[in-house]
Amino acid sequence: MRQYSIIIPVYNRPDELQELLECLARQTVKSFEVIVVEDGSKIKADEIVHSFEGRLDIKYFYKENGGQGFARNHGFERASGDYFILLDSDALIEPDYLAIVEQKLNTDYVDLYGGPDTDHPSFSPIQKAISYSMTSVFTTGGIRGKKNNMGGTFHPRSFNMGLSRRVWEKTGGFLTSRMGEDILFSIGAMRLGFRSALIPEAFIYHKRRTKFGPFFKQLKFFGRARINIARFYPDELKLVHTFPLLFTLAVCSIPFWFLIYKPFFYLGLIGLGTYIALLFIDALKQTKSIEVAFLGIGAAFVQLFGYGTGFMQEGWKRIWEKKSHRETGAAIEYPS
Repeated sequence: MRQYSIIIPVYNRPDELQELLECLARQTVKSFEVIVVEDGSKIKADEIVHSFEGRLDIKYFYKENGGQGFARNHGFERASGDYFILLDSDALIEPDYLAIVEQKLNTDYVDLYGGPDTDHPSFSPIQKAISYSMTSVFTTGGIRGKKNNMGGTFHPRSFNMGLSRRVWEKTGGFLTSRMGEDILFSIGAMRLGFRSALIPEAFIYHKRRTKFGPFFKQLKFFGRARINIARFYPDELKLVHTFPLLFTLAVCSIPFWFLIYKPFFYLGLIGLGTYIALLFIDALKQTKSIEVAFLGIGAAFVQLFGYGTGFMQEGWKRIWEKKSHRETGAAIEYPS
């Protein structure tokens, strides 16, 4: 059995980290070490980590804040495993997570994999609504956690990603520390010839945000990140990525049509009402909760408006900057 190194960057989230470490301590497969990289946190998790030293092969490292991408690189450099697994600190996993990954790699080996995320029964209604919104066919097109990503190859995301030591050695790790750093990493690895795959059964319960305000901020960052990815790989910017921006502009323009051309105003209201009704029906079907379905409508609008705003902000910036510019600065806070 291969030896795994599970790398977890953490920033001011000791309580969440403790829950994840509890999940890791219950894994049925035991051939792994845990590397926790504290990325300049003010609220440290060192005591939490030390409390697991008798239950896990665990190591703790502190570094100055540089963002999640470089924190993961810090972990790569100190890991001893054959295969690295990246998890966000706000994740929960089932006891057979590693067993599922091991079985997949034994039957159909890949150097790079990703797993989907979902909500846990214990999550709050807002968390469940946000989870629905992030995976709904009416917001993301339903491509998160699917084999195809925007009609192309599956790009693993770092909240639930695995890679071989060889991938790290060939790529040198994350090129940037923020702004779509995980998708940039996946694209770079695949362009070096490494094959990626989705392992649907290797899912995580992703806590995400607990309020719509922070969720909007997170999605705005994601919208900016999509433009940043295009700085490195222009061909990766697809027409479908503009949907949140077009949706935001269309919804915001509806009141103006009342003054300019009322038939368009009423047509816009009908279209918006139809979209809301479809969202509610689908969310109710998926979540089996009227409360979550109503919150799912709000989450969808927050998601699309946030992403669209960030996409527009960074896109405008990109238009006027030098085409050779690359976004490589460090992040002060984690966007997810």
